[in-house]
Amino acid sequence: MKWYLAKMVFQIISGKGNHVAQFDEQLRLIEAIDRSAAFRKAKIIGKNAEESYLNKQKETVRWKFINVEELYHLHELTDGTEIYSHIQEYDEPENYIHTVNTKALHICRLQHI
Repeated sequence: MKWYLAKMVFQIISGKGNHVAQFDEQLRLIEAIDRSAAFRKAKIIGKNAEESYLNKQKETVRWKFINVEELYHLHELTDGTEIYSHIQEYDEPENYIHTVNTKALHICRLQHI
């Protein structure tokens, strides 16, 4: 098994989403047999990490998994540990989501996933 670092992107949506778009970029450790398996596993982890909860204003806050934006091979570490997270705000969230999905497609094409 090999170790990979996956950059995973989530969108944070509060209430009806009438706010500046927020995205959380997380770096996660993934243990897999190869790069293709690491990419698939990262996507499953992302979907399983989606969640919703009520904030102080009683609005639903939803963390929506967008995609795996980057994937790097690493030396042996601990599986599934989040080692980095960064929340960003964008005025044009569609452009950001498009960029994330384009990078994910590039990973798929490189690995014939």
